[in-house]
Amino acid sequence: MLGNLFKGLFGSSNDRYVASINKIVAQIAAYEDQIKALSDEELQGQTAKFRRQLEEGKTLDDIMPEAFATVREASFRVLGMRHFDVQMVGGVVLHRGEIAEMRTGEGKTLVATLACYLNALEGKGVHVVTVNDYLARRDAEWMGQLYGWMGLTVGVIVPNMSEPGRREAYAADITYATNNELGFDYLRDNMKHERSQMVQRPFNFAIVDEVDSILIDEARTPLIISGPTEDKSDLYIAVDAVVKRITDDLYEADEKTKNVQLTEDGIEWAERELEKEGLLEGDNLYDIENTQVVHHLDQALKANVMFKRDTDYIVKDEKVVIIDEFTGRMMDGRRWSNGLHQAVEAKEGVKIEPENQTLASITFQNYFRMYPKLAGMTGTAATEAAEFWDIYKLNVVEIPTNLPVQRIDEDDEFYKNTLDKFKAIAGAIREKNEIGQPVLVGTVSIEKSELLSKFLDEEGVKHAVLNARFHESEAHIVAQAGRIGAVTIATNMAGRGTDIQLGGNLEFRMNDELSDMEEGPERDAAIERLKAEIEEEKQRVKDAGGLFVLGTERHESRRIDNQLRGRSGRQGDPGLSRFYLCLEDDLLRIFGPDTLFAKMMNSNLEDGEAIGSKWLSKAIETAQKKVEARNYEARKQVVEFDDVMNDQRKVIYDQRAEIMDSETVDDVMLDMREDTINAMVTEHCPPGSYPEQWDVAGLKEKVEEVLAVPAPIESWIEEDGIDQSEIEERLGKATEEKMQAKIERTDASIWRTVEKSVLLQRLDHHWKEHLATLDALRTVVFLRAHAQKQPINEYKREAFGLFENMLDQLREDVTRILATSDIQVPAPTVDELPDLPDFLTGHIDPLTGRNDAEGMSAGATGQMAGLGAMPQGAEGEGDNPYAGMNLNRNAPCPCGSGAKYKHCHGRAG
Repeated sequence: MLGNLFKGLFGSSNDRYVASINKIVAQIAAYEDQIKALSDEELQGQTAKFRRQLEEGKTLDDIMPEAFATVREASFRVLGMRHFDVQMVGGVVLHRGEIAEMRTGEGKTLVATLACYLNALEGKGVHVVTVNDYLARRDAEWMGQLYGWMGLTVGVIVPNMSEPGRREAYAADITYATNNELGFDYLRDNMKHERSQMVQRPFNFAIVDEVDSILIDEARTPLIISGPTEDKSDLYIAVDAVVKRITDDLYEADEKTKNVQLTEDGIEWAERELEKEGLLEGDNLYDIENTQVVHHLDQALKANVMFKRDTDYIVKDEKVVIIDEFTGRMMDGRRWSNGLHQAVEAKEGVKIEPENQTLASITFQNYFRMYPKLAGMTGTAATEAAEFWDIYKLNVVEIPTNLPVQRIDEDDEFYKNTLDKFKAIAGAIREKNEIGQPVLVGTVSIEKSELLSKFLDEEGVKHAVLNARFHESEAHIVAQAGRIGAVTIATNMAGRGTDIQLGGNLEFRMNDELSDMEEGPERDAAIERLKAEIEEEKQRVKDAGGLFVLGTERHESRRIDNQLRGRSGRQGDPGLSRFYLCLEDDLLRIFGPDTLFAKMMNSNLEDGEAIGSKWLSKAIETAQKKVEARNYEARKQVVEFDDVMNDQRKVIYDQRAEIMDSETVDDVMLDMREDTINAMVTEHCPPGSYPEQWDVAGLKEKVEEVLAVPAPIESWIEEDGIDQSEIEERLGKATEEKMQAKIERTDASIWRTVEKSVLLQRLDHHWKEHLATLDALRTVVFLRAHAQKQPINEYKREAFGLFENMLDQLREDVTRILATSDIQVPAPTVDELPDLPDFLTGHIDPLTGRNDAEGMSAGATGQMAGLGAMPQGAEGEGDNPYAGMNLNRNAPCPCGSGAKYKHCHGRAG
């Protein structure tokens, strides 16, 4: 009560914060006359002036008012758009590293130019993150006109770009890209073996467009780069055939978590069926020998029972493509992990791609937290303000609209079943269509879109369906959704980022109708004609009531509902919104309170009759809050577990960068050898034990395997009576003498390259295996909750131990490879030297005596190319491992040296 009184008297904290920014807006306005008086050349010269001021010690905040005034004037001259004062407020919020919540149609794209220009002046790069490739290209081209005119460079990152193209785009002052491209480039960069191959610069400042979609909705699953493992297609198909015969009474399905569990009868049934198919070892499903079969059975159950075609995925070009549950868009290239995608492929009878092993992964939360300054903008963020602050330390600021909102938000209409609801929706759409009022319909799945489309066909209403099947045309369809009589069905707000303008969009109509006309008076006249038509049609739409937004059911998140509503009533336009609900909607069926169902089912609601009440709306909002809290916990858990891996990821990636930047890694190699020797001696000769308790034979065998040096340890102990530290010292000395002799026989540049290549390649190999182990650990660690232990604490403890163990294995592995390998430099005849750099004309035996590029990234393979393996025992000309292969003597040697076969291993023949 008192809180509302104070809020009424003094305004909310958000109102007071915006009022404080208005003082800066007044400072910006004070520069307007001065900036307007500048010629084009003088206005363009402001960029160089600001950069000089920054070099002289001024801060971005110092030059912000004048810089913003400069952008406002430049935008008017180049784009014909002048920033409103509320857009200036948004620009300040973005510059300060906060989230600007601005209603749809308030010009967020233009707002971003203020903070982008100001922060790009430092030359450290600014990233603008968009939700899809179309928006990245569109905004880079559209706003790039302004940046280019002001002397800044603009880059855009889209799929399938070349490495040089990406490097150039990242080197630009302002770079537009999707969150996926940025994240994958970061992971790929940290799999490369030379600094020059990396495409990204150090992180500086990012503005995330549709920040709620990217940092909330898409943050539930991490980005993963994977490599294929062995093919298990037959097992997936066989288990899928078994699951397709199961009956409903043999399993329990939890729609909230999308989990399926067999009942006791179901387990017995599965054992009998799997035994018939020859898939069961023994007669107990849960014997350790059947672990793999149980895993495949679980995934096949989930695929067949919980994952619905045209809702969770579609089949396109004989491939299973995931549908983003929030945007309704296809997620090309994304696959469910842990064998689930393969199970769905088996269910649909399409080609089963091999399972993948994680090579690198990161969550969006940890990726974006690496930016020293992060900002965002969206139409809906207030409902998730707590999560933005908890996870990203981002404050949400609600920016006032430029003109008062005229949209009318009507109460929800509630029906008994889906059929009644869709009949009512089709009838309402027909009524609006008859008076010319445009309608935008929001559905939650492709299935519901197509069902409603059939109802509209029966009503004779012409309409456009926008969902994942027609992803390519979504921007075009949405742009024209405000025309007279237009009816657009959109899945989960596909087409976000494209403004719905009443009367139609001039740019899209020009592309459709005037694309074949050449520049000139005739085209100019046609453009003027289109403008007049659009203006006239806009007035007719306004008279009809503006855009009518119709929701076919409530979404799990209130924010998604608000996004849908927000498409209507832009820039003071009239508008209308209404949601239609029924008892069979997923939200109410799964999460609604039982009392709600009981009261509704026992009421005297007739077929086709609708009711609406505040009590119903409150119950629905309660269900939404419940789901939002559950989803937040799921995302929070993803972050908690990834935070553990993130600490280890930073160590590995920092180590890789240090290795790549070093001319030589001699010191690292020496430390690794010392640590390896210390670990071997400690294992076989434990501290505090007597010499007669030592495993001398085991130590000697290990030394020969890893260090390949003669070590008469028995005589050292018997004759000299040395202790563990002296054993370590003698082994270290013998190893160093051997390594020095090997280095002296080899060109120094070759040896340095070999050391770095082996170190990076083995580091990547062990990190990949470590990630697989952590994935497995995370899968089972939740079972420890039954023992009253916190899964996250158990995960932290074991992950730390596994990381230490991985580093020990890495040290031993690298030491063994370099100690046991031998590098031979052939001397080819002068007239037939291979056309390669000198350091590539040697031989190396990095692992097993053969050329080994397995498991290496493209960068690693390129670096190791030509450092071919001299098979063990092939020390001279008399031993040719390729003698029986009938090779052409002028062909390149199969060892990978780069020399012709006759001048390499073929010399023996």
